[in-house]
Amino acid sequence: MVCTRKTKTLVSTCVILSGMTNIICLLYVGWVTNYIASVYVRGQEPAPDKKLEEDKGDTLKIIERLDHLENVIKQHIQEAPAKPEEAEAEPFTDSSLFAHWGQELSPEGRRVALKQFQYYGYNAYLSDRLPLDRPLPDLRPSGCRNLSFPDSLPEVSIVFIFVNEALSVLLRSIHSAMERTPPHLLKEIILVDDNSSNEELKEKLTEYVDKVNSQKPGFIKVVRHSKQEGLIRSRVSGWRAATAPVVALFDAHVEFNVGWAEPVLTRIKENRKRIISPSFDNIKYDNFEIEEYPLAAQGFDWELWCRYLNPPKAWWKLENSTAPIRSPALIGCFIVDRQYFQEIGLLDEGMEVYGGENVELGIRLQNSLKTDLCLDQGPDTENVPIMYICHGMTPQNVYYTSSQQIHVGILSPTVDDDDNRCLVDVNSRPRLIECSYAKAKRMKLHWQFSQGGPIQNRKSKRCLELQENSDLEFGFQLVLQKCSGQHWSITNVLRSLAS
Repeated sequence: MVCTRKTKTLVSTCVILSGMTNIICLLYVGWVTNYIASVYVRGQEPAPDKKLEEDKGDTLKIIERLDHLENVIKQHIQEAPAKPEEAEAEPFTDSSLFAHWGQELSPEGRRVALKQFQYYGYNAYLSDRLPLDRPLPDLRPSGCRNLSFPDSLPEVSIVFIFVNEALSVLLRSIHSAMERTPPHLLKEIILVDDNSSNEELKEKLTEYVDKVNSQKPGFIKVVRHSKQEGLIRSRVSGWRAATAPVVALFDAHVEFNVGWAEPVLTRIKENRKRIISPSFDNIKYDNFEIEEYPLAAQGFDWELWCRYLNPPKAWWKLENSTAPIRSPALIGCFIVDRQYFQEIGLLDEGMEVYGGENVELGIRLQNSLKTDLCLDQGPDTENVPIMYICHGMTPQNVYYTSSQQIHVGILSPTVDDDDNRCLVDVNSRPRLIECSYAKAKRMKLHWQFSQGGPIQNRKSKRCLELQENSDLEFGFQLVLQKCSGQHWSITNVLRSLAS
């Protein structure tokens, strides 16, 4: 629907569905906030003893209710939901599902729709009644329609991850991928079932796969887990099953639009070390209408929640809505060269249950001489980088940019803020200097680096290395010296896609 934020060309809409878990958590957070505010206000007002006793009793009641709600949320997250036909529906008159949809349904129809909504977190009742090939509005910027692409592009394997997804939603994801990807570019579709308990996702899905494969032998592969592994390990399972040069990892509640593949594959053909995240619009959870999202960078806040960021100033100056947008992170779906993904260590399979790849593909940590020590920004009041025990927190975040700068420490919420600190060679000493200042003063802030190789300053030709120093806490200090063969590794590199 809209141009990819990472390519200079059109890309699909990877549309996402809202879930009930987030709503519950937000309600919980709001309740806690109101409770704290209430207690704080009471603490400021002098009151008679009787009033204090009443407030104390009310506070205890609120705490008990919060404890109960917390247990409900934990149970909702940790336990498999009941089957749609077994779920006990709430009174449908109070449900947000019917705020903009379903007024014409009979009471029985509303009851069934609500049960499915409570189970899936979106309107599966309506999804079951929509065609697999339903038309989608083309929300791309107008310039996208006039772009041209190379004749020879790499093939792609599309991987869908799911657990207890509504069958119609999953089938629409598959169907839209097949119908809106040029046949010569789509090598295969891989379905990773993370131990679903829904019987529809076994029998009926198998029938669908067999029907497709009878016409295109081996086109759809199904990987089924014997136990629930979580999103990250499921993504890696899909990658392992893929055979095309490029792998696209998607959730199973998306719909592709026309022209999504060519710009993505063009960017990767230009540079195989690019990780691309497409542009997202939204499928409304209640009526499945498409809601356009503005073009934005993808990032995260300091609590590591995904968030959309205003594109940086450099992008606006281009005055080209089809140009890629630099992003400090990615959200959900991404496309990557299959071999390069392996070279950077795939995803961290130690992560459990839900997400995290948006941050985890980001950046850390390490020198080959002393692997338990990591590059660290050191005390905030100083500008001297140090080696410190690896802990992976923000002082050890390292960002190697496409302009060959190395940012160390906390990254600003927007990519063009002026308070990021860059590694600089200052009179043969490693220092952390505010990046825009170092650039304006033409300091030595550009570095040659490839994964598992040395970090060498482009101008001075000196390498960032460790030197033994028994006077320091961990026995080593950072120096810039003639390269001696020491290697560095940034675990899970996220490449910027700026030209």
